[in-house]
Amino acid sequence: MPVVAPRALAFEVLRETFERGAHTELAFRAGAEKLELVGRDRAQAQRLAYGSVQRRGTADAAIERLSGRAIRLLDPPVAAALRLGLYELLFADGTPDHAAVDQAVELVKIAKAGHASGFVNAILRRAAREREELTGALLGDDSTPEAAATAHSAPLWLARMWWEELGAEAARSLLAACNEPAEVAMRAADGAARADLVARLRGEGVDVSPAAGPWPLDVAEAMVFAGRVGDSVPRLVAEGALTPQSRGSAAVVEVLAPRPGETMLDLCAGPGIKTGQIAARMEDRGEVISVELDPARAAEIAAQSERLNLRGVTIFEGDATSLPMPEGFDRILLDAPCSDLGTLASRPDARWRKSPRTIERVAEVQEKALLSAAKLVRPGGTLVYSTCTISRRENEDRVAALLEASAAGQAQALELDDLGALAPELASTHEPRTLQLRPDRDRTTGFFISRLTRND
Repeated sequence: MPVVAPRALAFEVLRETFERGAHTELAFRAGAEKLELVGRDRAQAQRLAYGSVQRRGTADAAIERLSGRAIRLLDPPVAAALRLGLYELLFADGTPDHAAVDQAVELVKIAKAGHASGFVNAILRRAAREREELTGALLGDDSTPEAAATAHSAPLWLARMWWEELGAEAARSLLAACNEPAEVAMRAADGAARADLVARLRGEGVDVSPAAGPWPLDVAEAMVFAGRVGDSVPRLVAEGALTPQSRGSAAVVEVLAPRPGETMLDLCAGPGIKTGQIAARMEDRGEVISVELDPARAAEIAAQSERLNLRGVTIFEGDATSLPMPEGFDRILLDAPCSDLGTLASRPDARWRKSPRTIERVAEVQEKALLSAAKLVRPGGTLVYSTCTISRRENEDRVAALLEASAAGQAQALELDDLGALAPELASTHEPRTLQLRPDRDRTTGFFISRLTRND
């Protein structure tokens, strides 16, 4: 049986991701363009590729249960074929069992691992026969971190960390949300344009609604899509009328509250989504200095500014931990590099790239960047510190360390604004004056947001 193109691409993306360290999204995009996949074929390939990468943890547990072999002992193409086949058998609708099995066997042969074709055939046929028992054993229990890591296909260290920091119920809910489709949201060029855009898109059959939720998720420019976005949306993005941005991301600038005529500093700003939102809120009056260390991401900021026709944005390539800039900014946003644990639903391979070492490494950068940013805000000015992660070490602990440094005279005099009083349903359990958005509860990216005022 010839292997169909969507399944062949999904298999190759799995191999690129786990054998060669490629980013799943980039590997998929390159492969789809090479094969010229469009429409339903491209959508099927993406569903299979992303789903198999996300569900690697559950699939590996199934392989070891069915074969009695550790996954590390299998040849890489054999492991990839089994992961893809098990995803189709256990999680994907619409694929006949025989097709999932036969295609996985053919993929092994094409990858010149035909010696294992009988093994792959036997494992997948057994999985199909014992599907109810297998899913019950793997997915039916998430009462412990170990069981939840298998059921929700997450690294064990992450399940344990969320269990400890958030409690069992929240940890289970978060882990489950990592396998749900991510929010599809857009930001209008300005709040006044949103109503017209929503009406226009609804007239074209697009299911779109204005952003809803407690402050700051009720962003005036934001809209949320359900189902297909239609043909008009990509054109509106290219024209600058719409910008892809989650409500969680947009909420950060809502808390920053920039005003026309102010001087703004956006640190670690690539790819420039929030820079564009800040400048639009300022009606392109005043100055926004956008700082990014990586040249490629700095170029993305420039492209965003050009697409949105922003004139008041200056891009500076530099390190946020040691900026040669004068003091006196009205508002500063430090959307710091982080472990990205609030974005796992939209990045299928991210969970497999992170580790406790990742958190320790970025926490050091965050601490230095916060101290640097605090020096540049004017008396009475505002500093917003945010991340797109759910990790106490990177979030509440960093704010606490900055406040301790301030109290000891090692940093500017800073006071933590009580955002939790404005949005108690979003308040962090560890520091109620800060906000921790959650994809399971709030249906958007898991951003942490804090705001400090210099009060010397």
